[in-house]
Amino acid sequence: MSHYTEVLTAHRRALHQIPELSFQEFKTTEYIRSELTKLGLSYLSPLETATVVYLEGNSSKTIGFRADIDALPVDEETDVPFLSGHSGAMHACGHDGHTSMLLTFAEWCKNQQDQQQLKHNVLLIFQPSEESNAGANALIKAFPFEDYDLEAIFALHLGPDTKEGAILTKEGPLMASATEYRIAIKGRSAHVAEKETGANALGALSHTVNQIAQIQQYALSGLNQNVLHIGKMSAGEAINTVASNGYLEGTIRTYDPADLKTILQKIETILTSSDQIYGTTSTLTVAEGYPPVINPESLLPLVENSATAAGLDIIWKTKPYLYGEDFSFYAQVVPTHFAFLGIRNEEKGYTSGLHTSTFNFDESILLNGVRYYQEILNQIGE
Repeated sequence: MSHYTEVLTAHRRALHQIPELSFQEFKTTEYIRSELTKLGLSYLSPLETATVVYLEGNSSKTIGFRADIDALPVDEETDVPFLSGHSGAMHACGHDGHTSMLLTFAEWCKNQQDQQQLKHNVLLIFQPSEESNAGANALIKAFPFEDYDLEAIFALHLGPDTKEGAILTKEGPLMASATEYRIAIKGRSAHVAEKETGANALGALSHTVNQIAQIQQYALSGLNQNVLHIGKMSAGEAINTVASNGYLEGTIRTYDPADLKTILQKIETILTSSDQIYGTTSTLTVAEGYPPVINPESLLPLVENSATAAGLDIIWKTKPYLYGEDFSFYAQVVPTHFAFLGIRNEEKGYTSGLHTSTFNFDESILLNGVRYYQEILNQIGE
């Protein structure tokens, strides 16, 4: 497998130098398509920076594999010789690794197909814009996944919390839904000497913040894990005037759609009461979020057998992450499974977390992911 290790390293280092933000992955897509063409693989382009490859195998079953290709607005602070060449952008979430694994797996699949040994049909999905704007959701609307009668779609994410040589996953909820909300409060300005003639947006903002903080404690089950976070707020114009405008924004992370519905209903109720008290007009805007990533029980034996056959330990996570991940959208059209590929190695210094400016890993570990994908095909029966 030394050839594939070399290929993985070359792909990863080339991609790491051209990180691009969501839906701007033009050089990255050019690289992917060029490499596929070198392999003699044709591809489809359902979105400007989305690339899908179909390989026909020896059965009627089709298995999907997905890699996300976008980067983050992070200034790199590693000391690698293949630093990001794009100021203000970095592959700080390992998507260069994900893409490298799928490109290398594509080469292996093509070699198997040429030898008439590709066990099943394969659909390879190079997806843009995971970090924002829900590229997966855009792709399922643009590409006819239903025409391929997929058995399942699988994906791996590099995991700096998981040791090298292991795959971490769990049944049921693995990643949280991620929903952004914004509140704009319109008041009425007045001089502080005549404050009774104004409508205090700052007072309404303070009331809203205090009440939002009570939702988890009093409106949701204590057994459910939720995050209702306020990340930014502002109000007021001058030291001696009644604030005429207020604003806050935050994120909601939850695994239960019913909890999300309750949270949004309670926020609306809070704003209604705040407007009645302060005479303000408040508007809630909710950005379409990522659903939770939920791994169905039916795929777990295949995942466990594939990891074991690939020589990997499998770690069953007991509690889900509160990160969001748009891979969840694929579950609307086909069964899916998501797992983390361990890259943590304290002796080598690979301990930095996702989305940090010092995130890095040993490229040879990516071979574990390719083996896992290979074994998924091998372990699925006719």
